[in-house]
Amino acid sequence: MSTGTLKRAAHGVSRTTGRITYRTRVLPGFLIVGAQRCGTTSLYRALSSHPAILKPVLHKGVHFFDVAYHRGLPWYQAHFPLALSARRAGRAHGVCPIAFESSPYYLFHPLAPERIARDLPGVKLIALVRDPVERAYSAHAHELARGFETEPFERAIELEEDRLRGEVARMHEDPRYVSHAHRHHAYRGRGRYAEQLDRLAALVGRDRIHVIDSGDLFADPEPVYDRVLEFLGLPRLHDPVFERHNARPRTAPMPAALRRSLESYFAPHDHHLIRWLGDTPSWHR
Repeated sequence: MSTGTLKRAAHGVSRTTGRITYRTRVLPGFLIVGAQRCGTTSLYRALSSHPAILKPVLHKGVHFFDVAYHRGLPWYQAHFPLALSARRAGRAHGVCPIAFESSPYYLFHPLAPERIARDLPGVKLIALVRDPVERAYSAHAHELARGFETEPFERAIELEEDRLRGEVARMHEDPRYVSHAHRHHAYRGRGRYAEQLDRLAALVGRDRIHVIDSGDLFADPEPVYDRVLEFLGLPRLHDPVFERHNARPRTAPMPAALRRSLESYFAPHDHHLIRWLGDTPSWHR
């Protein structure tokens, strides 16, 4: 039996056990909600090593509030550690542990914020932002490598408006509808961070959202990490290892004219982001 087959079988057993025992499991106290290609995996890895932070049983991202909401809250709860394990961790470290997951589509998905606010009252949310021009180029390389994109970057930017036209309306009309274009082809849309954060704040409250400039995270991770722990109300119990994860090599530089066009497009959105960051975004300093 291959390693992949064994892994799938183990996951199947774990899911079955989770469904049976979901009532005895914790729900997350915070979520990393995005944005895609902004360092969410790197932050997830650093936080997962904290003794009082409990990661999901199987995957870093459960994707419940975006594409699996129809499965129901018991299905979601089945993905998290047992309450008994949480109590043991709490006794061992003298703090109340917090479970979490990281699904970077939550920030952009039009229905996810309302679902989160309804099902996880009091949950805290962490969002990472990055130079939206670089994020778009990175996202395109990511989708191309996974087979979800076939067009070159400049053409994909040209097609974005047509590809996404009417998709949000369809998602509202049919909550089970999963839009391929909205999830995989929103290169400019996902970089309009401030409008997504404003929508989220209107539903959960500004004080429950912590925004991280990923440029700061990678340039000087220690103070950024400490501010995250302060936001979560947790002490620093260890020294994590900060590493970049899921970076993709560039096959070619972005054409200068296209870069200027995208920088102009994102300029007003970056300006509105200042009130969330409390500072000029790192890519404009």
